[in-house]
Amino acid sequence: MAFVALVPTLVTAVLLVTLLTQRQLINLRQMAQTNADAIATQTATVCVQPLRAMRLRELLRIADSIGELPHVTRVQIRTADGQILADHRASDDNLHDVMSVVREVVDNEQTGHVALGSVLVDVSLHDAIVAQRASLRHALIALLLSLLVAGVIGWQAARWISAPLRHLAGAVRQLGQGDRPVSVAVTDHTEIGELQRGFNHAAAALFDIQRGMQEQIRQATLELAQKNTALEAASVARSRFLAAASHDLRQPLYALTLFSAALAVDEHDPQRLDRIAHIQECVQSLDHLFGELLDLSRLETGAVQVEISEFPLDRVFSEVSRTFGMVAEQRGLVLQMHPTRLWVRSDRVMLTRMLNNLISNALRFTRHGGALIGVRRSGTGRVRIEVWDTGSGIAPEHLSNVFDEFYRIEDHSGAGLDDGSHSGLGLGLATVQRLAQLLDTRVQAKSRLGRGSVFHFELPLGSVGALPAAVDDEMPGELAGRRVLVVDDDPAILSGIRFLLRSWGCEVAVAEDRQQARETIENWPAPVDIVICDLHLRSGESGLDVFAELDRLYENDDEQSFARLLVTGETRADHLRDVIAARIPLLYKPVSPQQLRSAMLAALVAARGGG
Repeated sequence: MAFVALVPTLVTAVLLVTLLTQRQLINLRQMAQTNADAIATQTATVCVQPLRAMRLRELLRIADSIGELPHVTRVQIRTADGQILADHRASDDNLHDVMSVVREVVDNEQTGHVALGSVLVDVSLHDAIVAQRASLRHALIALLLSLLVAGVIGWQAARWISAPLRHLAGAVRQLGQGDRPVSVAVTDHTEIGELQRGFNHAAAALFDIQRGMQEQIRQATLELAQKNTALEAASVARSRFLAAASHDLRQPLYALTLFSAALAVDEHDPQRLDRIAHIQECVQSLDHLFGELLDLSRLETGAVQVEISEFPLDRVFSEVSRTFGMVAEQRGLVLQMHPTRLWVRSDRVMLTRMLNNLISNALRFTRHGGALIGVRRSGTGRVRIEVWDTGSGIAPEHLSNVFDEFYRIEDHSGAGLDDGSHSGLGLGLATVQRLAQLLDTRVQAKSRLGRGSVFHFELPLGSVGALPAAVDDEMPGELAGRRVLVVDDDPAILSGIRFLLRSWGCEVAVAEDRQQARETIENWPAPVDIVICDLHLRSGESGLDVFAELDRLYENDDEQSFARLLVTGETRADHLRDVIAARIPLLYKPVSPQQLRSAMLAALVAARGGG
């Protein structure tokens, strides 16, 4: 601030010194000019008589006498035709700063105003310039001293004025940290003092407000943490409840599924068959609703493991077509699959489950037309799979929420309601989206109300390889004559599955634990073909323990290994870790007869290939 205040004074002083110096130089030159004019005039007057008479000695004396005058450096007397008669030069070395004056020597006494000659006088300006420079130097020294004194005084004044402001700035920085109260000392009763007092009041009020806000934030954070803990506990409790209750809840449903399927075997009475069909519809509906809950529970608990491989899409499409072809035909709908030669890199089981859920949804809410599965390339190294339907469609206000858990849309079109189908719990699409996340993709939907919907997602393109042998082509068409051992600690399940397997022509033996299973195998005259075992048995035994015991038995007898299936209602990942690591086929209760039959055939093929 002090330097800014001194800038106008400095500029004014410099301009003033410059103007005064220039003025002084002009005055000195004018004085030198006047002096030179006077000397030249006087010399011309004195030289009239000697020059007329051509008295050279006298002219030399005049030149010498005039040349002795102060500041005169040269005197020269010439004739009218330019001949130099007298020339006096000073011995001073500073002859470069001179002023020259020429005057004619005129004879006024003769008629005609005759010019006798001329006089040249040089006057030195050196002393004047030296004096002027000395004066300028003194003026500059005085100016610098004045500016120095003014600068020191201004600096001290500025420090005195700015010190309170610096203290205020430091206090503002401390106030921004907010860790303690901040105040500044009031130095005077001027405007600065008023500013200091105002700052102290504002800082105190702000600190109180800040402390109150921190307390409120702390309380809100604690409440939020408690609510988050409660929500997490509720979510964990829900998952634990579903996982823990899964086995006990699925046991009677599994038995009911087996008995309802067994009732239809060798039954020809139309009235009884109709009743059995209604029972099976109720069982299927209950199975579907319970399966939605347990599928989502398995996904949440991490019981589903991703196994990435490369496979042709046509195989997956064919499997989905076989699963839902008859369902679509019974409803008068068309299920169409576009053939493709593309391969993808993904988990085949998860992809199949996703397509099963999407096709099931499409057929459930479609009354006329049908559903279509297609595929196209999407960008570099990606494949886009699309599921189209001509159903009732989804309103725009529901489209963004259809993948939420337990979100259901009331269907007013009547599609699917006349054939005993169910609307579900609103978990089918939520399960699809969870599976998609495990496969590092996302399912998206487009729909037009009354026209239909399309669900699509993308997967990485796989490299085309040799087609794997189709399981269906190698599977035996029938299970008749197969020796099957079923191990389960629930007598109702054992009774139901024994009746069902015998209706398929199998030789069946049952056991409730590891010891009974060993005794049954030892008493069987021929090796067992397949063992179906529950994962959790009584007394803490596991299905893996049963398989290990039977493996030791067959190892001693040098017999070929048997096919094996595990059936469970368990969904907790930590309880399924050993099963997943052992890569044993696993079925989740309740298992439909169709699922059981397909799994048994696949296990037999796998065991034959492994042997």
